[in-house]
Amino acid sequence: MDSFPIDVVITWVDGSDPRNMARRQAYMTGEKYVESDDIGGPTRYISTGEILVCVGSVLAFAPFVRKIFIVTDGQDPHLESFIAGNFPDSRIPVEIVDHKAIFEGFEQYLPTFNSLSIESMLYRIPGLSEHFVYMNDDYFLIRKITPEDWFDNGRAVCFGKKSSTAVARLLRALKPRKSGHKPFGYADSLLNAADMAGSSYFWYMPYAPLVLRKSWFEKYYSVFPEVVEHNIQFKFRNPSQFNPQALFFIRGEKEGLCTVHPEKGRTLFIKSRFGRSGYMKKMLEQAEKSGNYTYGCIDSIDQASEEDRRMFGEWISARMGLKENVWANHVAANGR
Repeated sequence: MDSFPIDVVITWVDGSDPRNMARRQAYMTGEKYVESDDIGGPTRYISTGEILVCVGSVLAFAPFVRKIFIVTDGQDPHLESFIAGNFPDSRIPVEIVDHKAIFEGFEQYLPTFNSLSIESMLYRIPGLSEHFVYMNDDYFLIRKITPEDWFDNGRAVCFGKKSSTAVARLLRALKPRKSGHKPFGYADSLLNAADMAGSSYFWYMPYAPLVLRKSWFEKYYSVFPEVVEHNIQFKFRNPSQFNPQALFFIRGEKEGLCTVHPEKGRTLFIKSRFGRSGYMKKMLEQAEKSGNYTYGCIDSIDQASEEDRRMFGEWISARMGLKENVWANHVAANGR
């Protein structure tokens, strides 16, 4: 059984904060494509309480975690009352880390509103353990896990499907233009990582926690400093950027630092914006019937109906053992 410390890193932003909105708008170039959802649209930054689900699920289902770091830009999700009221016995400390801390020495690239830029610097969090797990704030755990779910004899466990770069390149070429540009999606950042690694394939990773090794990033970026500096220079997503986690999984698997397992339906991916009648109920019933789901992602919950939000909130709150619907905690803390 692995006994080394494991940290969880969560990136978070409250895009509804007037100060954050003003800063973001100040750096918009006037080009319409910057405001599209794949680059810098509002839905990329809106926070409606997902961070409570994310942190709460780690406290409930991964009590072995040493520390939770929340990386943000001069903001605070104010989780103290939520944690004290629902997890009074938790011994996992939560620390807020400002972008200035991880961009030390590269302050010229701040502020940034670009998740790929931020992800490129997570390994620089002060005090971060060698073994860590990265989660977007809309990711969550569904059931109890052990350290071995994340690290197999020290090797990072990656879930993914092997995907051809040739096929991905063809799909990119055939992609229709939207808002004056070809949308830059998740698969594009994975393809760029494969190209960076000189690989003919990449691992198409589900929207789930990503298990990483700090020393690999330290070593790789020390040898190729221009790589990370290129990736962090853009304030909004840019088609030339690569996914740092995908790069690690490609190189790390070849170097024996990570092991790749088939995804096999382990992740419950809920597209809230679908809005179809009965969609949320169907997805949650599916999650209850399946004994395979370990992780979940609630995508764009801000675009879900009030009924679907309530339904999801009640379901995940019951699984985490909360005293009330998790959204009630968000409203109490934020007034919305």
